[in-house]
Amino acid sequence: MMNALTPSTSPFAGLRVAITGGTSGLGRALVEQLHAQGAHVAFVARDAPRVDALARSLPGTHGIVGDIADKAQTHRIALQINALLGGLDVLVNNASSLGPVPLALLADTECEDFEAALATNLVGPFRLTKALLGALTAAARDGAPHGRASVVVNIGSDAATTPYAGWGAYGASKAALVHLSRIWNEELAEHGVRMLSIDPGDMDTPLHALALPDADPAALKRPRDAARDVIAAIASALVATGAVA
Repeated sequence: MMNALTPSTSPFAGLRVAITGGTSGLGRALVEQLHAQGAHVAFVARDAPRVDALARSLPGTHGIVGDIADKAQTHRIALQINALLGGLDVLVNNASSLGPVPLALLADTECEDFEAALATNLVGPFRLTKALLGALTAAARDGAPHGRASVVVNIGSDAATTPYAGWGAYGASKAALVHLSRIWNEELAEHGVRMLSIDPGDMDTPLHALALPDADPAALKRPRDAARDVIAAIASALVATGAVA
């Protein structure tokens, strides 16, 4: 089982991983589990005290304060990831925005709130991935002789395929992210970069509580369990299946 792996047996030992939205929910669980498996982890989040606290609690990880929705911060975040990790093997675009809270029907959604959801859930991951493609393709070339690809994971949602009333901004942005992932996976395959879109399921996270404050946490998936599923999918994708240009 993936959670039983140690740094000496894990396929992530020594790999360089960056995770956005890394201080809570699924992002934090990924940071903790990949660090425990020997990966070199950098994580990005907006709240400086929480970034600092998590980095101090997990010595060897690197916390980066930043907002991926802000175009002006993209290259600074990418440069920090490259500088701190010395390259990049795996990128997890996990940071997400619900859009308007409380959730609103599309007709009642302000244009600015819709744009904000797109900025975090779609355009931000696009910009950051684009800024890090050089590092990812370089890592794929280095890994090719060992049968290893580079991997980008975009965290999706069932709201990308199911039209839930009130989830318009979130669902539309996640649907676009899922299709973006498919297109980019086709375009990057020859360069040894795999692009995954993963729906982790309904989880007991602060984001879910913000969206549905009356939901029963006991009925929701634990972030640590969702993280194990995501990590297993990444481990499978790391196995290179095509030539690297």
